[in-house]
Amino acid sequence: MKPIQSQGKIGRAVLTLSLLLGVGVTSGVTAQARYQNDRDYQYQRDRDQRDRDRDRDRDRNDNGRDHRGRRWDRYGNYGGSSQLRQTALNAGYNEGIKQGRKDRNRRGRSDFRDNSAYRNADHDYSSRLGDRELYRRYYREGYENGYNDGRNGY
Repeated sequence: MKPIQSQGKIGRAVLTLSLLLGVGVTSGVTAQARYQNDRDYQYQRDRDQRDRDRDRDRDRNDNGRDHRGRRWDRYGNYGGSSQLRQTALNAGYNEGIKQGRKDRNRRGRSDFRDNSAYRNADHDYSSRLGDRELYRRYYREGYENGYNDGRNGY
């Protein structure tokens, strides 16, 4: 009977040891997963804070001004009527994209400022729109964006 009892004790000891090891391994894996989740959470929290800081700084630099034009399209908002702005931007963009495509196809120059349409900046201008210099400012901005789009194949 002695060998059977000792085998039973050894079996219980092995079973107990394997249970303890299993619990230890499981808790180690759980701790590692928890650590990974904590790191992911920390990363997300830091990224969110950086985004909030950036937005706060951007709002602080705006000094309360309305920059709808700069945020929703690629153009500044310098005043004047919306008709003046839109006419100039459209005319400038259309001329710019034509010239940009021409230069791309000919592998020509890439300085749009040499073009007379950019220098004159008065295509489609009418005195009923308002200030000529303001029109030119919008026109040149539209021309530059159109030229770059045409040059890049858009």
